[in-house]
Amino acid sequence: MKKSSRLIMVLVALLVVSLIAGCGGQGDAPKAQDSNGAEVIKIGGNYELSGQVASFGNSAKNGINLYFEEVNASGGVLGKKIEFICLDNKSEATEAASVASRLINQDKVVGILGAITSGNTLGFAQISMDNKIPTMTTGGTNPDVTVDPNTGNVRDYLFRSVFIDPFQGTVMATFATNTLGAKTAAVFVENNSPYSKGLAEFFVKAFEEQGGQIVAKEAFLTEDQDFNATLTKIKSAKPDVIFVPAYYEQVGKIVKQGRDLGITVPFMGGDGWDSPKLVEIAGSKALDGCYFSNHYSPDSEDPAVQEFVKKYKEKYNNETPDALAALAYDAAVLFVKAIEQAGTAEPEKIKDALANIKDVQAVTGKYTFDENHNPVKGAAILEMKDGKQVFKEQINP
Repeated sequence: MKKSSRLIMVLVALLVVSLIAGCGGQGDAPKAQDSNGAEVIKIGGNYELSGQVASFGNSAKNGINLYFEEVNASGGVLGKKIEFICLDNKSEATEAASVASRLINQDKVVGILGAITSGNTLGFAQISMDNKIPTMTTGGTNPDVTVDPNTGNVRDYLFRSVFIDPFQGTVMATFATNTLGAKTAAVFVENNSPYSKGLAEFFVKAFEEQGGQIVAKEAFLTEDQDFNATLTKIKSAKPDVIFVPAYYEQVGKIVKQGRDLGITVPFMGGDGWDSPKLVEIAGSKALDGCYFSNHYSPDSEDPAVQEFVKKYKEKYNNETPDALAALAYDAAVLFVKAIEQAGTAEPEKIKDALANIKDVQAVTGKYTFDENHNPVKGAAILEMKDGKQVFKEQINP
């Protein structure tokens, strides 16, 4: 009996020591390792790899992979390689939320790049906030992405590599007024898209402030295919320009159907137009004399742009990178710079370093974040000619 009691006491003591040791390590995050056992830094991608804006999502994925491969080939960051885990949100806000949860809870990423659209980014913004994971949208231009509209407070963990809708809408209104000499405009907005509604709002405001008149304002839904009835109403209003702040798939159909109805005035839009698919859908002739704002032009003589275009073409079968590829590449640059400046891959420290980014040169410009986590930089105006994007002019803040 005595022997048995002693044995039990020894076993209990060993168990207590084991538990204490286990508790001592509980606060330490598990170290991510690659297949060879080397430490890695995991960064997630929450992108539209299928669905409505798949062209953009895949361009972004390409741009990020290009930069992270460069970093890893040069020894990584803080002596660790970067592992980019990119998942498909299917161009849906609910799926974007599921992707974010998986990246954070299962894959244990220290940050997230994406999504492309404002709506999909807003679909998981609160998840990033709740889990304190720094996130940078590479396409979401709606102001609500980084500032909560209900409280007016900055979302501490949300950043963007793109300019915002107030600037983009104002740029296009200024271009329509000053360069095209437009006195009247029609606006055709995608009613279930935060991106489209935001751009339309700021275009209208700036156009009217500059003396212009909005003679028609119509709406459509993402799933719509036939725009003839509404375009006929717009045509009858005889606007000098038609502003269509939407994504390439709908824009292509709208422009094609508009030209078929005999509309000859310029169609205009924002960065959502920037896809080779636009020409495939609308046809090059229909797009002649149309304009849109964008974050960069691959024809720019800027050495940073030319170097990026060269590297991208070499890796991706001579494909010219669109703005979404460039913006995603820039976001990857900013994340790595933040990790270097923080001296650690802890999410909280990365967030703080991102907030203090200043004068970091990237492809689409030199990055400094304002108090709302928005970059301050100019916009390029591109004209469609013979199915190609031609640089028209640069408009700075």
